[in-house]
Amino acid sequence: MILKALDYSYEKAINGMPGFDSAQEMAESYKGNGKTKVENCNSLIRWQNTKATTSGFVTGLGGLLTMPVAIPANLASVIYVQIRMIAAIAHMGGHDLRDDRVKSLVYVCMAGNTAKDILKDIGIVVGQKVSQKMIANISGKTITRINQAIGFRLLTKFGQRGAINLGKAVPLIGGLIGGTFDGVTTNLIGNTARRTFINAK
Repeated sequence: MILKALDYSYEKAINGMPGFDSAQEMAESYKGNGKTKVENCNSLIRWQNTKATTSGFVTGLGGLLTMPVAIPANLASVIYVQIRMIAAIAHMGGHDLRDDRVKSLVYVCMAGNTAKDILKDIGIVVGQKVSQKMIANISGKTITRINQAIGFRLLTKFGQRGAINLGKAVPLIGGLIGGTFDGVTTNLIGNTARRTFINAK
C-alpha cells in the first residue's frame, strides 16, 4: 500500500497535475538567480515546509484525494509534497527522474534521518553525495531491496503519524500539532535529499 502511494505520488510529481508544476519545472524555477545550487535547494525546502504545514494547501490537492489506496487525504497530500520536493532536488543535482534507480533513492529520502542506514545497507557511503556512477551500479535486485526496506520504514513512520493525528480531535491544538509535525518532517526529508543529491553536508 505504501509503495503504491509513493508510485502514484511520484508519477504525479514528475508528470505534473492541474494547478501544480512538475518536479522538474519547480527545480528549474530556482535557477538563474545568481545563487548556488545549495542555496536554491534550501529555498525550495523552506517553501515546501510552508506548504506541508498549511492545511489550506492540503485541501487544494483534489486530484490526490482520489488516490487509489487506503491513505487518508491529508497524508496523501503531504506524501505528494515531499516526493515532489525530493524529486526536484534530485533534478537540481542533475539526475534523471525517469530512472528507476533514482526513483528508489527518492523514496529512500522519505525515511529522513534513517535514510543513511538504508543507503549503508546497499553499499552507498554515508556522508557522500550520490554520483551518477553510484546510481549506474545499482542493480534491479538492489532496487527491489531498497523498495522493500523503505516500505517497511514508512509503514512504521506513518503508523506514528496516525498517533499524531489523534491529537487533531482537539480543535486548534490538533491543527497545530498536525501542521508542526508535517513541517518538521518535511524539513528533515528535504535536508536528507540535499545531502544525497546535491552535497554531503
